[in-house]
Amino acid sequence: MLSYFADSPLYTYLIIPLFIFFARICDVTIGTIRIIFVSKGNKNIAPLLGFFEVFIWVLAISQIMANLNNFVCYIGYAAGFATGNYVGMLVEEKIAVGKFFVRMITSDNPEKLMKLLGNNGFGATAVNAKGSQGDVTIVYTVINRKKINKLQSVMSEFNKNLFYTIEDIRKVNAGFFPDSLTTNVSAFKRWRKGK
Repeated sequence: MLSYFADSPLYTYLIIPLFIFFARICDVTIGTIRIIFVSKGNKNIAPLLGFFEVFIWVLAISQIMANLNNFVCYIGYAAGFATGNYVGMLVEEKIAVGKFFVRMITSDNPEKLMKLLGNNGFGATAVNAKGSQGDVTIVYTVINRKKINKLQSVMSEFNKNLFYTIEDIRKVNAGFFPDSLTTNVSAFKRWRKGK
């Protein structure tokens, strides 16, 4: 009976392509997450993810090789790859591993921005600088990636046209990160002003 099912058009043109499609979603999603862990220097999780990524890929490609005359399998393979990229980005956004370095440049009163950041649990450093149109203040902060939406709301509250850049960073040593603190810290102690 199994051989009959294996020879049926339903198995050949639906079950196998769907298997390949979902296998590719899984391996590309895992691959996206693995690349993120590699870029963060995580030596423990990345190799394990790499194992499962390649294992699933081998299962998918073996079905392609066994069904070279089945064009639907090719469509399942390509569609799974494309969908896996999208799903991988969604998963990456949800797990939000790592930290961001955010640089804000303002000609407005920096004390208000620093106070807003401090009241919302963000440490920051302010440095005076000169721009093409006069004096400005550069405010730096390092945040957990999961906090980026909150930070953007704070910056928008200060100035909807505030110029800022966001950079991904690999490693941070020391600094102020409210999530790791167990004691209450005054809002004015949450930031430090540069010379």
